[in-house]
Amino acid sequence: MAKNSAAKITRRSFGGLCMGAAAFGSAGLESTGQTAGSQVVNNSTRATAVDQNPIRRRGTGLRALNVDRASAGLTLFAAVGDGTVYLIDLHGTVAHTWKMPYPPGLYGYLTEKGTLFYNGQIPNETFLGKSPFKGGVALEADWNGKVLWEVRQPDHHHDGRLLKNGNVLLLCAKELPDLVAKKVQGGRPGTEVNGKIWADYLVELTTDGRTVWEWRAWEHLDPARDIITGVQDNRSEWTHGNAIIELSDGDLLVSFRNISTIIRIRRQTGEIVWKLGAPPLAGQHAPTPLANGNILIFDNGPHRLDHTFPFSRVIEVNPASNEIMWNYQEVNLYNFYSPRISNAQRLSNGNTLINEGFFGRFFEVTSAGEVVWEYVNPYFGPASETAKAQNNQVFRVYRYTEEEIERARKSAS
Repeated sequence: MAKNSAAKITRRSFGGLCMGAAAFGSAGLESTGQTAGSQVVNNSTRATAVDQNPIRRRGTGLRALNVDRASAGLTLFAAVGDGTVYLIDLHGTVAHTWKMPYPPGLYGYLTEKGTLFYNGQIPNETFLGKSPFKGGVALEADWNGKVLWEVRQPDHHHDGRLLKNGNVLLLCAKELPDLVAKKVQGGRPGTEVNGKIWADYLVELTTDGRTVWEWRAWEHLDPARDIITGVQDNRSEWTHGNAIIELSDGDLLVSFRNISTIIRIRRQTGEIVWKLGAPPLAGQHAPTPLANGNILIFDNGPHRLDHTFPFSRVIEVNPASNEIMWNYQEVNLYNFYSPRISNAQRLSNGNTLINEGFFGRFFEVTSAGEVVWEYVNPYFGPASETAKAQNNQVFRVYRYTEEEIERARKSAS
């Protein structure tokens, strides 16, 4: 197993901490983000102030670690609000940060050449511009945070990716034509935005902002058949895309949460050549191709059509048969649930890194479903809000190997 070069602590010297983590609960692990000035209270003294944020109160930072079974490397995530992107080691120590000029809209990742690709948020006065999933700008930065280029797109949201040809693919949305909007099925009647329904399109841009390709959901999906699957959802959006990714042959995978559907688009023609819907999917996020040809999916499950109550799971699907080949879910299903955001990543040792994004909880499991690492994001925001209103949500999380981090370091100008 590769040694973590960023951490200045060897695995052997780390053993005592690991044993404490294995016992876990909150005992034996120091949590960050606790209310300042709190004291040990006995029956003869008055209680001091209690942090009013329940997620932070339960404990943040490193929660568990089996160093011999966890996949070595650094974990990348963007915190709410301030535009800081973090790299942490297995024991939760911050190894590196980038300070971006915009809040996350909604995340960043390391490219194959080691630079940071980042989706930023620039609000505007439209429905989309006021939404928490707003984007607006995509950029590439070096190890030191120097912005190499950026492109702006007012209706960009959720996701953007750097393509193999050097262009940028953005997930965007606009109001549907009225004739199409009238055919959209599902959701709560009367919850449109000023009588309008928004839907997704993809746009490919050069890094100097020229549009070279577009794909529009309403020209390829059927509003009468690809319905809004949650009867409780509003009708402000039809498709609500939340992920795009380029496959090795140039085809695209796109995830649409509101219609609980993932599709594969043939790049040359725009044709949908593969589709997976509900069930088994329910409000899913982040389809990720695996080396074996399967697709790893965070299946959020806020309104399952084949189960009586909501729960989340991570599934590996064979697209040739749509068979679920592997899954992670809790025995007590309600112990793992993120109704929105989130992702999963298959790691080099065969483990799976999971981001229970709604609660800022990152954890790594073996193929048998055993947890070997767990960390809770201690960075809450926005700072202007009260404790109760703050959150530590994280859209996506990625683990990078020593070799990938070294390549990123070399991107410094």
